[in-house]
Amino acid sequence: MTITKIYKDSLAEELELQVGDKILKINNQPPKDLIDLSFLLADEEIEMLIEHSDGEREIIAFEKDIDEEIGAEFESAVDKIKTCKNHCVFCFVDMIAPNMRKTLNIKDDDYRLSFLYGNFITLTNLTDADFKRIKNFHLSPLYVSVHSMNGKVRAKMLRTPLAANIQTHLDKLQSCGVEYHTQIVLCPNLNDGAELDYTISEILKRRPFAQSLAIVPVGVTKHRKDKFSLTQFDKDGAAKVIEQVEKFQKQARADFGKTFIYLGDEFYFLAGKKIPPAEYYDDFPQIENGIGLTRNFIDEFYAEKVSNSNKKISIDVVSGTSIAVVLKSLAEEEMRRNKNLDVRILPVVNEFFGNRINVSGLLTGGDIINTLKKNSRPCDKILIPKTALRSGTETFLDDVTVDDMRKIFPAKFQAISNGGEFLQALRL
Repeated sequence: MTITKIYKDSLAEELELQVGDKILKINNQPPKDLIDLSFLLADEEIEMLIEHSDGEREIIAFEKDIDEEIGAEFESAVDKIKTCKNHCVFCFVDMIAPNMRKTLNIKDDDYRLSFLYGNFITLTNLTDADFKRIKNFHLSPLYVSVHSMNGKVRAKMLRTPLAANIQTHLDKLQSCGVEYHTQIVLCPNLNDGAELDYTISEILKRRPFAQSLAIVPVGVTKHRKDKFSLTQFDKDGAAKVIEQVEKFQKQARADFGKTFIYLGDEFYFLAGKKIPPAEYYDDFPQIENGIGLTRNFIDEFYAEKVSNSNKKISIDVVSGTSIAVVLKSLAEEEMRRNKNLDVRILPVVNEFFGNRINVSGLLTGGDIINTLKKNSRPCDKILIPKTALRSGTETFLDDVTVDDMRKIFPAKFQAISNGGEFLQALRL
């Protein structure tokens, strides 16, 4: 495991470990992944075999507190990602544009990444050894892509007979004492309607092992080549899903005080309905899956403590077409407070993936540049969604960078990740 970052005042810094060092063994055991590393470092007396970037090896022996972490980041969380062997009819990776960087085409179905980062897995690729390790290390909670609790429907959607064993696979997780969050990618005329009722009912029966259920609408890009017929929800279809699911949500809140079943924001945008209040999302158990992001953004905006400003400033805000209406409402509120504030919300039509893809996180630099050129004006700042950038970089999915934009437009560019930052950008 190769170190890529050393935290200040950490154990790794104290041991004089360096970026580029590889941890080969801990107490004579080679760590396969971050899970192994964590458990092996739980001992108080450690003997660590290190290989430095120049190839020299060194054994470092030290004592530590039992709960003390090493304080470093690594090149990869696992030795080799377990990839998905399914052929899901809605697989977004299969709809990626050709000739994009290889990392965007990785189909992971790795229970370790599910435990570490909340990645969703199908359970179809788990071996008996995997289940044993999950049990021994008590890797809980996991995140499971259910899609349907009807085995025949699920096998059709994932295009593997193994998918039909969803009930058995969840039973095995429960026998390991593992809790799990679940997800449905909802596809019209496939797993919706009566099938959705059945799936929700079956998941509810599995509480408390089942911790939550997220339902998100299928997305289809213009690059999809699959011959399997797949459509997207329209306004009426989204409204029907909301009405259908609300019955379960109300019953769940009455029965055990939690909504439990959460709809993706896109359903509300499509139906032209308001985003539910924060209490609807309980403790936001699937916010990393995008569930409740808009409500969280709005609440962060109002919670941010920033002094009012009367500074004269013009700002352009680029966003996906779905959240543009929310941003416009918040910006107009600020403009009523500060008559010198001039904010334009510029919804960017996603030409790269297709105009039905309307989330900010999938915007490309090229589409943003084209939108800014079409709506060109002198302005002081241009706000862009941080979710559209590769983590820790200023690079978009199409490898266009913010620096490329700076060369074209003289305004200051600022990446925004939450509602608080949005308000700060409007007032400072």
